[in-house]
Parts: sequence; structure tokens; C-alpha cells
Amino acid sequence: MVVLGRILVPFGIRGWVKVQAYGDEPERWCAMPNWWLARDANAAAADWRRMDLQEASRHGKGLVAKFSGIDDRDAALALNGCLLAAPRAALPENADDEYYWGDLIGLAVVNEAGERLGNVKSLIESGANSVLCVVDGEIERLLPFVAAVILQVDLTGRQIRVAWGRDW
Repeated sequence: MVVLGRILVPFGIRGWVKVQAYGDEPERWCAMPNWWLARDANAAAADWRRMDLQEASRHGKGLVAKFSGIDDRDAALALNGCLLAAPRAALPENADDEYYWGDLIGLAVVNEAGERLGNVKSLIESGANSVLCVVDGEIERLLPFVAAVILQVDLTGRQIRVAWGRDW
């Protein structure tokens, strides 16, 4: 499962929810007939609950969504905090220079000098750009996910090459 975002709060009184999207162009997911919900990103495949998506649309910086069977505010409230995901095969294809956040988590990060900076633990949406949270033991680095810093993403080799000093 690739985590796409999380449910924030109910939206109105008819079962709609606000969704915080992880990444750009979340409106592409609106064409998918199903989304899967779970409380834990590491949940087993059987623990993800498939939800039929009735409707979804862009709303501000995120999305609002309506699921079949979620028909009032109380039912929507029960979904607060759930992560939303989809099986990798169900996701729209990305362009060559685009990545799902879930594809980046766990990748090794190495700088131009060949020094290992750690592994991608998570990503943060800062408004201007996404930020990689790279962890190496007790050291945590925040690297902007922009072309000036990210030199190469090698999903097959499970590595990201960056223009970033070890001591920065």
C-alpha cells in the first residue's frame, strides 16, 4: 500500500471528510474508485479497509471526499486520523521526475562526496516544497526536495544522491 494522505476532520454534516494530501496533484486520485483506510501505515494488507469513493474534489490545499456508507458527521468523525492509501498497481503513473512519497521512504541518501547521510524516514510538506526527513542514528537532517539539492533519485538502486554537506 502507498500512503497518499490522511483524514483530518469531517467536512459539513453529510459524511464528507477533509483530506490532507501527501504530495502534489492529489486530484489525480479522485478518478480512483476505491481508497483504503487504516490507522497505521505499517498495517498488514488485510487490515486496510477498502472504501468506495463516491466523490472527491480539490478544496484549498487538500481534498474533500465522500465515501459510500459514511452519511453523517458522526460517521465521518470516526474516520479522523485514518491514513488513506492505495495498492501501488491502482495508482496513476508518474512522470519520470515525479515520485510518490511512499516510494522515497527508506531510500539511502548519499551526497556528492559519496558520504552516507542516512535514510529517508518521512517527508514534510512545507508549502513551498516537500522536505525529506533523513535520519542517521540520532542525527536528523531536513533536506528540501528541490532540483538544486536532489541530484538523482534511483528507485531501483534504492538511493537518492544530493548536493548536501555532511556537516550542514
